[in-house]
Amino acid sequence: MSGRRARTDREWSVLASASEVLIEKTGHLTDLLIGKLRSHSPQYDIAVPADEHWEQINEALKYGIEGIAAPRSAPRRDLEYAEQLGRRRAEQGLSLDLLLHAYRKAGYLVWEELLETVRETDPESLPVLVHTAAQVWAAMDRQAATVADAYRSTEEDMHRRTDERVQALLDALLEGQAPAAALIAQAAAGLDLPEQGRYAVVALRVERSGGREQFHRMTAAAGMRFFWRMRTEYEVAVVALGPDTGLAELAAELERRRAGPGGMSPVVAGLGELGLALRLAETALRTWACSSPDLADAPRIVRLDERLPTALVVGQPELAARLVAEVFGPLLELDPGDRAVLLETLDAWLVAEGSAGRAATRLYCHRNTVFNRLRRLEQLTSRSLSRPRDLTEMTLALDAFRLPPA
Repeated sequence: MSGRRARTDREWSVLASASEVLIEKTGHLTDLLIGKLRSHSPQYDIAVPADEHWEQINEALKYGIEGIAAPRSAPRRDLEYAEQLGRRRAEQGLSLDLLLHAYRKAGYLVWEELLETVRETDPESLPVLVHTAAQVWAAMDRQAATVADAYRSTEEDMHRRTDERVQALLDALLEGQAPAAALIAQAAAGLDLPEQGRYAVVALRVERSGGREQFHRMTAAAGMRFFWRMRTEYEVAVVALGPDTGLAELAAELERRRAGPGGMSPVVAGLGELGLALRLAETALRTWACSSPDLADAPRIVRLDERLPTALVVGQPELAARLVAEVFGPLLELDPGDRAVLLETLDAWLVAEGSAGRAATRLYCHRNTVFNRLRRLEQLTSRSLSRPRDLTEMTLALDAFRLPPA
């Protein structure tokens, strides 16, 4: 409630005299104001300890009254205190609306007391006091603006620190082998999630080129909640699944939003298993590289529980390389173009579930051409596609062959 210097000596004198009287009554004014605030909302007593509230209001009133008749060059202790009070109330959780309500009530109370004081001590000066009203109320508005700015700034800092803390907790869960119970409890509270529940993790590769429409992160969809973290080569989504939501719905939602390529973990039973889920999602993502390159309709999101044999291959790169050398050894010595035709035919035949006719349609050739290529592949590898064990080796070797270099 401070203000700029009064425009005339008469106004200065009236404001200074009335302010001196009010300074002696700050305790009484504090009691009146706290009574009004309590009747307006119980939140004042809930958020602010009673003794602290009284002392701080008393200080704010004193600084404001002192500043009413202070010259422009005087230190703005009222604004300094308003800034401190704004930060403090934000930390205590009192709403900004209630804080500004308190400042408005304080302004009305001080103005009414100023009028009453002049009316009692020097009634002829009332017109002079009224002439200063705009200046006094402008000062009160500046205090309110100062306290609001400090409150909002502190609130933003608190939100940022909270977000950083929550993200740190999430990172700790994703990176931990066996997180401690205390960490799980803190993360559950910070993320507002149950410690035990249905969760999945998705690893989405970051595509920096190619003209694909930008994928926008979502926070909730179809009964699921998403929590995102960025890694160097991919993004991680921790997904809290609803009771009636499964991996199929999650994959469909991500596909609908053109996310991916990505790998999805199986469902895990709690926050403490997110580290395992992330490793499984990363493995699933690596299996995506083994997908048939000519399948335009292939899913962009692959689920580990549907790619377990391939996951075994990508999880053991040394053994995968040995498998390729053992099964496809003679094939690797062929001209690259010739080798690519044979492997493409094998892949199309596998996708067609052993139908040479459908494979031929996909390859734009005659079905007999498919048979001839497969027979040649069998001769080169000394394996038969009609024997289950040989077929398994050929299928896994094809997946291993597609693996990118480590």
